[in-house]
Amino acid sequence: MKSCTRRLTFCAGHRVVGHEGKCKQLHGHQYDVRITAVSNQDQLDSLGRVIDFSVIKEKVGKWIDDNFDHGFILWSEDGDAIKAIANVPDSKYFLLPSNPTAENIAWYLLHEVCPSLLADYAGIKITKITLWETENCYAEVTRED
Repeated sequence: MKSCTRRLTFCAGHRVVGHEGKCKQLHGHQYDVRITAVSNQDQLDSLGRVIDFSVIKEKVGKWIDDNFDHGFILWSEDGDAIKAIANVPDSKYFLLPSNPTAENIAWYLLHEVCPSLLADYAGIKITKITLWETENCYAEVTRED
């Protein structure tokens, strides 16, 4: 299998509803996301690439900038945080359908965001998202199908 990985970074706040410790508070991270693409046919393009790294940056990076970067990623059921952030003028937030853990954010990027943004690139599939929340902690979500 031939693959390539593009690294992107963004800053965002969140809180983990029900967390036992400090992460139950609104706080932020400098996220580092690694997006791995494979060629379904195990073939490279005419230049010898799975996909041009700039395509991932332009498509997925723009989506991340527009939706996550310098905003809050909140669980759509976290009414208290939504109300608090919405009361701040010009606030930016994205409502995730699940608690915004690193695992759930990575899952959302892999299963919802990337397939829709890269649908025009036949034979290319994003198979892994690695999301670093801190320099010591990351979550990884993969798909085989």
